[in-house]
Amino acid sequence: MAGVWDILYSLGLIATGLLFGYLYRNVCPHGIAQTEAEINKLRLRLQATALLYVNPVAFGGAIWALNISDIRIIALPFLGALAVTLGGLLALISARFMNLDRKQTGVMVVCGSFTNIGSIGSLVTYILLGEIGVALMPFYKLFETFLYYGVGFPYAKSMSSQTQGTETMVQRIKIVLTDRFVAVAMTSMALGLGLNLLGVARPSFYSALNSVLIPLGTLLLLSSIGMALRFGKMRGYIKEAGVLSLIKFILVPSSVYLLGSALGLGQVDGGLPLKVSVILASMPVAFTALVPPTLYDLDVDLANTAWFVTTGLLLLVVPALWLLLV
Repeated sequence: MAGVWDILYSLGLIATGLLFGYLYRNVCPHGIAQTEAEINKLRLRLQATALLYVNPVAFGGAIWALNISDIRIIALPFLGALAVTLGGLLALISARFMNLDRKQTGVMVVCGSFTNIGSIGSLVTYILLGEIGVALMPFYKLFETFLYYGVGFPYAKSMSSQTQGTETMVQRIKIVLTDRFVAVAMTSMALGLGLNLLGVARPSFYSALNSVLIPLGTLLLLSSIGMALRFGKMRGYIKEAGVLSLIKFILVPSSVYLLGSALGLGQVDGGLPLKVSVILASMPVAFTALVPPTLYDLDVDLANTAWFVTTGLLLLVVPALWLLLV
């Protein structure tokens, strides 16, 4: 069971990753003489290392040891899809009530939908519930990429002044499926699941290995995020960020909890699938949510503020999750 020091460790690791990346980009380059292009190349290398090597080994190995005897865990991908969809819809309704313009509305919807599951969500789940909780994460986020790139990005583009793309839904799905990061993640999940179903015993050292790999993957991703942080005009968007915080930390997790309970996930493996779903549904705005505003000329300052505020609120959210679920 997680303790106070575990909570402090997770929060410290998140802060360390972001701070290291931010300081490296804004302080160290003066001495190292790295160009902006070189820093961006380093960011991509860090992300690729985490997503193509570290995380697949960690998550595939976790699935290998997962108890999948109860068919009810099949509800996890649909709970994940609910969280993404509901967050976007609630943000859209809120934007209408606040009379935001099109560019701000597009940002609200994207920030309401896109959630930081991969870097922060995996770490918090690991700290609070252990390796067995992390094993359920790939199932929960199964539809996430399709919703982001098949729905979220096209919607954001439709709210900009740019002309819409001509890709059909089938073409968008094909693009997602052929992406190397998605392909590696799905392969890792399939291998872990296959070894699990075949009854192959997992090596005893794997738990110790994952105790290193999961935090390492988080550090790599958050350091790459820290290198891209830019702080603009945040003071004027506190109200919008507050509304998004209410959606992401109260309304969406509550809805996921109620539906998951109704589906009986609270009775599966001591309620583990339900706890994982609530934790992942309670994560802050994903850094990916900052990409569409930049690409499609939306309100970047609103996106930055939403990301910064919701990520900062983890100082309250993580201890609250610990008290409620562990």
